[in-house]
Amino acid sequence: MGELKSRSGISDTPARTFMGRRVRAFALMALLVALSLSLTGCGYAISQLTPEKEIAPAPVVETAPAESTGDQTIVAGDTVEPSVKVLSDLPREPLEIPPEAVLEAHEKVLTGIYDRLVPSVVQVRAFASFGDGMEGQDSPRIPFNFGLSGGSGFVWDDQGRIVTNHHVIDGANRITVTFADRTELQAEVLGSDPDSDLAVLQVEETDYRMPAVELGDSSAVLPGHFALALGNPFGQEFTITDGIISAVGRTIRSGNSQFSIPQVIQTDAPINPGNSGGPLLDRRGQVIGVTSQIISRTGANSGIGFAVPINTAKKVIPSLIETGKYEYSWLGISGASVGGDMAEANGLPRDTRGALIIEMSPDGPAAQGGMVGSESSEPMDGVDFPVGGDVVVAIDGSEIEDMDQLITYLIDNTRPGDEIEAEVIRSGGERETLTITLGTRPSPGG
Repeated sequence: MGELKSRSGISDTPARTFMGRRVRAFALMALLVALSLSLTGCGYAISQLTPEKEIAPAPVVETAPAESTGDQTIVAGDTVEPSVKVLSDLPREPLEIPPEAVLEAHEKVLTGIYDRLVPSVVQVRAFASFGDGMEGQDSPRIPFNFGLSGGSGFVWDDQGRIVTNHHVIDGANRITVTFADRTELQAEVLGSDPDSDLAVLQVEETDYRMPAVELGDSSAVLPGHFALALGNPFGQEFTITDGIISAVGRTIRSGNSQFSIPQVIQTDAPINPGNSGGPLLDRRGQVIGVTSQIISRTGANSGIGFAVPINTAKKVIPSLIETGKYEYSWLGISGASVGGDMAEANGLPRDTRGALIIEMSPDGPAAQGGMVGSESSEPMDGVDFPVGGDVVVAIDGSEIEDMDQLITYLIDNTRPGDEIEAEVIRSGGERETLTITLGTRPSPGG
């Protein structure tokens, strides 16, 4: 090897040897650090590493002219970069989780929610007397033929208020609620709403601790989400069942009035008589609905259950507590969804969407606002379709695609006395905007 000189031009072999060793040591250390980061994935920078992400080079190593290090040559001005290929070339074994661990985790979720929520769930017993009863010699008339209905409920707040279904307590003259520890308390109805099938009870004054549930957001619920039902099916106290959310946005008749409940949650979590009024929960144990109905040919669960969305309860319950009732805006119509054959029967393009007005209350807001209902029917393929009525396609600029959406819009966005701008397609095909002042829904029998 020939003699090397420093940058000053003076022969300095010892200095060269010392500097070369330092360079080699520094370079080797840089390589080891880069390799360590690549292999272990440690540190914030490596956690952000992707094949598409540019990696900043290591600092330039200032060295003397090129010198052999054995199997690698480091040249002055070279940079040392960790290679992305080191990560991508590593073998990736599939993550194997024992089935027992999955089952154990599932069980822990269920038991955790049950243990936390069951103190907030009650069994509701409603008693009603019928007939004139009998009169003793020295006693007042004693009613007989007691009727008993049972259901479920849950603690709404720390003031001893219990939420259940209207149909559970309808017509009762005595109500009791029983907690999981067998504590039984008398309760009275604060308010009830047959249109949403919701009711609020007030328990008797007591020092008994009643933890309130945590309310969720039913608008965030999606098909496939986890669902749990707590309640007292067939009188079997404080039962938990699980399943999924089968569908959202259903519209069902309340069973207690002529009006429908929109945005209802459908679940396959087993629900049976006695579950009515109990909470439907998500995987966090938050209440997303109030179980209300099932579809069944036998009266037992067939995998189709419905729950009133908790967002509806959030609007209705405070009013029931304050005034004993909830007032809905009222348009005064009955109708059907338009599309396909219905649109064609009315002389409209098949892709027309909206809500066809079939009937109207004679003195209702729609009639007073100039809306027109169907006057005849048109047969198509053996089916009679109502024709001639206005088709509502928008309210206040919001598109209306079917009757369910019309009902939902009125409940969610309007109150009695509000003015709305309803865009309709008339029987001749022309569009017109009508200004209508909404009324108040009549009470049952009103």
